[in-house]
Amino acid sequence: QVQLVESGGGLVQAGGSLRLSCAASGRTFSSYAMGWFRQARGKEREFVAVISWIGGPTVYADSVKGRFTISRDNAKNTLYLQMNSLKPEDTTVYYCAASLRVVTKQYEYDYWGQGTRVTVSS
Repeated sequence: QVQLVESGGGLVQAGGSLRLSCAASGRTFSSYAMGWFRQARGKEREFVAVISWIGGPTVYADSVKGRFTISRDNAKNTLYLQMNSLKPEDTTVYYCAASLRVVTKQYEYDYWGQGTRVTVSS
């Protein structure tokens, strides 16, 4: 069992940066690949990035490639998403999730956090 808690969301101007964190409980965090997803109201949950249990490889959605960086610290049981050059269209709720494989489909993830809201003003 893995419990996930996101933090770090907030309001930022376009072009700014935010770093999201996802704190995991349990001693098996390092056994899971970890992903970030986002979901706007009325839309399907969208894949953002995933990182393997050892920190690489990583996969990014085209919409965030070159702007977002996913990383993890297994000693701290924490996943990160550094978001730079933020755009208004990045505004939504961001979720972290755990999977036994490096995958991009939400149904392949076993555990989810409650989400943290990011708002990018223009």
